[in-house]
Amino acid sequence: MENLPLIGTIVLIHFLALISPGPDFILAVRNSLAYSRKTGIYTAIGFSLGIAVHIFYSVLGLALIISKSILIFNSIKFLGAGYLIYIGIKSFGSKASRINVQNEEKKPDIRPIQALKMGFLTNVLNPKATLLFLSLFTFVIKPDTPAYVLIAASTIMIIDTALWFSLVSIFFTQKRVQNVFDKFQSAFNKIFGGLLIALGIKIALTDK
Repeated sequence: MENLPLIGTIVLIHFLALISPGPDFILAVRNSLAYSRKTGIYTAIGFSLGIAVHIFYSVLGLALIISKSILIFNSIKFLGAGYLIYIGIKSFGSKASRINVQNEEKKPDIRPIQALKMGFLTNVLNPKATLLFLSLFTFVIKPDTPAYVLIAASTIMIIDTALWFSLVSIFFTQKRVQNVFDKFQSAFNKIFGGLLIALGIKIALTDK
């Protein structure tokens, strides 16, 4: 029970980054419009597989680093915290941009494996995702971190990714939902940006 706040914090940071529009968001919406909602959902599953890869190398790499050098580990922690603060500032100051996907033409549907591949490669080759997960796991990993904490946080993030982008595929292709998102996007950006800045500062000030 004492590790629940730790799990909750890392899942919250990931979710805030997840719902910020980026390459995954655009691909999920466009695949849903250009092909079908089913293709959009398979694309979302591809994103979650990419997340699993980021988690795998982050956990193994950082666990090795912390066992060898606390100095290097703390350097990565501060870089990760700085990155969260950076994207928080960018989000806070960004202007709303409309989801320009209304004119996407329908195409013959693609196979599920193709949609999975598109989602996987888009996510796993995104260098910003690497920085994000290094940030997350420098906050979580300690020499005595129980395995169940890593497993629980990782599982939730993988599932959240698939669920969120499946919902994006289903709902953000509807005109009414797009209009609501466009109307309040500026406020969303400021709220998410402020939270990311605060969490980045918290990570930087947390003792290992």
